[in-house]
Amino acid sequence: MPIVSVNPNSPYQNMQQLLDAMKASPGQITFATAGNTSSGHIAAEAISKATGLKYRHVTYDGGNPAVIATVGGESQVTTQLASEQAEMIKGKRLRPLAVVSNRPLEIEGYGTIPPITNWVKKLPAVDTAFGIFIPKGAPAEVVATMEKVWAERIANSGKLKAYARARSVLFTPMSGKAAHDAVWATVITDSAIISEAGMAKVAPEKLGIPKP
Repeated sequence: MPIVSVNPNSPYQNMQQLLDAMKASPGQITFATAGNTSSGHIAAEAISKATGLKYRHVTYDGGNPAVIATVGGESQVTTQLASEQAEMIKGKRLRPLAVVSNRPLEIEGYGTIPPITNWVKKLPAVDTAFGIFIPKGAPAEVVATMEKVWAERIANSGKLKAYARARSVLFTPMSGKAAHDAVWATVITDSAIISEAGMAKVAPEKLGIPKP
C-alpha cells in the first residue's frame, strides 16, 4: 500500500494539514515518487483526482531514492509503498500521515497508520499487487506445475509471511482467475488515472479496459 509521508521536520502533523497546504499553494507541494505510472505516482494522482488539489511531481529512479529524497528534505512528501518506507518510519526518519487505502495499516514496531479515507472520502481504488506471469499458451503441464508450487509452497511459506509482515506488506497470495478478479478493479482505476493525466499512448478502452 502507498503511504503519504513527510519529513519529521515538516510542519504537517496530519493529513488535513497537508491537504490545507495543497489548497493554499496549488501545485507547489512536492511529491517524490518512482516516476510516471509508478505506485507512488498513481497514489498521488488518485489523491489529486479525489480532492481536486494539485501537487508538484518530482521523479526519482526508483521508490527507495524517492523515499530517501523525502528523508533528506529534497521533497516535502512521498507516496511510495509501505515496503519502501517502513524502516524509515520505524526509525522516525519519516512521519506517516495516512495510508492510501480505505483501511488502516499496522507497521510492526511503529503502530497504526490511519486510512486516507478519514479525510478523502471518494478515493479511487489504488491497491498495489505484484505478480508472476508465464506466457499465454504455455504447455498445460507448465501451468499445472506453477499452480501446484504456488498453492503448496508459496502460499504456505512461513519465510514469505514473515518477510511480508516485517516489510508491512499484505500477504494475500492468489493465482489464476481469483488473482485476475482481485486486481481488475485497480487495473481499471490505474488505467483511467494514467489516461486522464495524458500519459497513455493507447486508450484503455482499446485494450478492453472499461472506464470506472
